[in-house]
Amino acid sequence: MTSSAKNCLFIASEFNRIIEVNRVIVNPCSRRYSQLSNSWSSWRGGNSLPPLSPMSSRPTTPRSSALAVPVGILFPRLSTLITTAPTATTTTRKTRINAGCHAPIANVNAKRLHSTKASKIMGVFRFSDYDCVGFDLDNTLLRYNVTNMVTLEYECLSKFLVEKRGYDPKYLYKPLALQDYDFMQKGLVLDFARGNVLRFSPTGTILRASHGTKILSEEELDAVYPDRRWNVTDAFTSDLLVTWNGPLSEQMRTLLDYFDMPASLVFAKTIDTIDENNGGNSPPGEYTVWPDVLDGLIDMFDRENFAKDDGRYFPSLKGNPDKYLHRSSPKLISWLKDLKQTRVTYLITGSNADFAEFTASYALGKDWNSLFDIVVCYAKKPGFFTGSRPFLKLDGYLEGEIATASELKRGSIYSQGNWKDLKEFFVSLTGKTSPSCLYVGDNLIQDIYTPKCHALCDTVAVVEEQLAEGMQDHSLSHSDEQILNSKVWGSYFRIESKNKVSPSLWSHVINNYSKICVPSVEFIVNNSLDTPMKSFGLEVDRKLSGYYPGKPKSVVTL
Repeated sequence: MTSSAKNCLFIASEFNRIIEVNRVIVNPCSRRYSQLSNSWSSWRGGNSLPPLSPMSSRPTTPRSSALAVPVGILFPRLSTLITTAPTATTTTRKTRINAGCHAPIANVNAKRLHSTKASKIMGVFRFSDYDCVGFDLDNTLLRYNVTNMVTLEYECLSKFLVEKRGYDPKYLYKPLALQDYDFMQKGLVLDFARGNVLRFSPTGTILRASHGTKILSEEELDAVYPDRRWNVTDAFTSDLLVTWNGPLSEQMRTLLDYFDMPASLVFAKTIDTIDENNGGNSPPGEYTVWPDVLDGLIDMFDRENFAKDDGRYFPSLKGNPDKYLHRSSPKLISWLKDLKQTRVTYLITGSNADFAEFTASYALGKDWNSLFDIVVCYAKKPGFFTGSRPFLKLDGYLEGEIATASELKRGSIYSQGNWKDLKEFFVSLTGKTSPSCLYVGDNLIQDIYTPKCHALCDTVAVVEEQLAEGMQDHSLSHSDEQILNSKVWGSYFRIESKNKVSPSLWSHVINNYSKICVPSVEFIVNNSLDTPMKSFGLEVDRKLSGYYPGKPKSVVTL
């Protein structure tokens, strides 16, 4: 047999192998969840974590398994590679988040082989490679003054706890000091029952924690979490949606963005007060602070408050938007207009239609909706990407009749909805049976992990800490770097523990579920759509290559 014939047989064999592996490994990642079991309230439109159901009694940790709950309450597992519930075992420690979702072969499928563009190669990202390009609004196209925003949110939460839940104002009403800003960090996790705040590795190992605002020593950490394990964080790091609702959601909470970031300080200060009033000791039994903090978040972000001009949060933003919101640059607006000339563009936001109108008009101009072929408000992410809620037509800002996928119209604004119907709309606009899609957002679970793993939609992560911590070969700074950087918790992108430095859980998510990571969309508007950028798919430098325009200084030494 000639060498050419052998090569042909080899290529055919490899093609069949890839098809078979795709059938076994990739398909589980595209499995969509059914309608969420819990109804989500109007808290931030579901844009941040959904509210939990009130707890009449504190839950106990299941002994045999972190997932030992009735079938149908929790989300299904994402990967068939993880067949048993995680427990605090050696096996669990080796488990990566949904290993099957970012197996190398899954990247082959994500390249969408119908494209003929030469840039569809591993390690190179271009906006022009996609038929449909979408964006989140808050903290993505619309940037906030984070310091002023977080301060307002902290004050609203504190006032709620004191005035409506009867908590001691001793610490909650103290003006925020430098050490208070230093304590807060995006991405912290709350352990409700123990009154602790946590950071842990991508495999669930708890590397740093505080009780209230007091940082635990290495010895105290070992005593509270034997072998540095907790079955709830083990479950979370094997499936980032498993604690979204159901029993596990009543034990921990991830504070993923700047809307709930101050909840860590409010929670911790309340724990300090309880301990102090108890003679310096923890109370008998478990802490029950979180349900009240959650009620405060729901009360603050209730979408009805915007229309009624009720509460303190929305009236403050409406009365003084310059204090809390940044206007987008003319270059960004022009870039979006150019993008729409050749691509389908879309906006998916968790904000209700009236609040989205207010903020988007301020940032992008009065004709902001003309920048997009379709706008989806009150999307209730991540359920938008996994569930089947119908699109609702709007009568002004009020939700009205259901709009099916075939009834969606170009240039319209809708409420709620789901990715499956939106994708059908994209098919009708592009004329392609499987249009390639990209989504740009800041929330690493709602905007990055979920669309990538459940909608097979590529993502771009917007992480302001990349600029705040400083980038290699760049001297740029962030105006809110004091609140975005934390000496208490260390870098957002890495964790130091026992003289050991390792990537953080969130840098792991960025590296494995986004194509590139930018500190702001403003950093890419000087580029043409065809400008090639290194992505995290570059095998030689997978952990660092996708940071644009520069790597965070904290990850360079990893």
